Amino acid sequence: MAPADNAALGLEHLHTPAAIRARLEAGPSHSYLGDFVLGAIDGCVTTFAIVAGVAGAGLTQGPTIIIILGLANLLADGFSMAAGNFLGTKSERQVVDRIRRMEERHIDEVPEAEREEIRQIFAGKGFDGSLLEKIVEVITRDRRRWVDTMITEEWGLQLQTPSPWKSGLSTFAAFVLAGAVPLLPFFLPVAWSGDAAFAVSAAATAVAFFAIGVAKGHVVHRSLWLSGLETLLIGGGAAALAFGVGYWLRAVVGVGE
Repeated sequence: MAPADNAALGLEHLHTPAAIRARLEAGPSHSYLGDFVLGAIDGCVTTFAIVAGVAGAGLTQGPTIIIILGLANLLADGFSMAAGNFLGTKSERQVVDRIRRMEERHIDEVPEAEREEIRQIFAGKGFDGSLLEKIVEVITRDRRRWVDTMITEEWGLQLQTPSPWKSGLSTFAAFVLAGAVPLLPFFLPVAWSGDAAFAVSAAATAVAFFAIGVAKGHVVHRSLWLSGLETLLIGGGAAALAFGVGYWLRAVVGVGE
């Protein structure tokens, strides 16, 4: 059987009445891969920017400065980004809860006006006459369904939001894992110069940038190669900027002399 035929059969299996019912009853699921990719990109960029800045200032004679600054950034910025993601996701849930309470109060106080809102929402979708009135009757018969419809149709909000804890932890874990890559060469117990360690760090970080970009491309369904190159260029640009600032400070104010 041809691959196209197998794909068609698989698609039909996913769209049987039972499969559709099970999928809709389960509700939408949130993937935290996007949070992971975002944290990984930020961790790798900011940590290597510190390494590049120190290298540009000529302070790579020993690993101590890079390790101290790098680890401080890794933990502090990672926690800050995770906390921001946690609070942002939590805020989404709080907005939905606030709108739900408001709509429940409106249904209690002005039920006919709320029915009219449902009527106009579905009239805007092309329903009219007795069919429109039947839709209004069915939706407003169940209070929770009524409120859920107002939340999604009037306010454009999702009923199910991602877990703030999972979002925050995914971001922090990715930030620390990817951000540690530029620092690893400076922990290795080998006798090489600071410039050599920086070169190894740059090569390892470039590979990490590309791999993160490939993962990002998988999340957003884009070309893996193009996404990898895009992330590599963005990360390289940030590192080049940090290196240039460090080099400029070294020349102007004598940092590293």
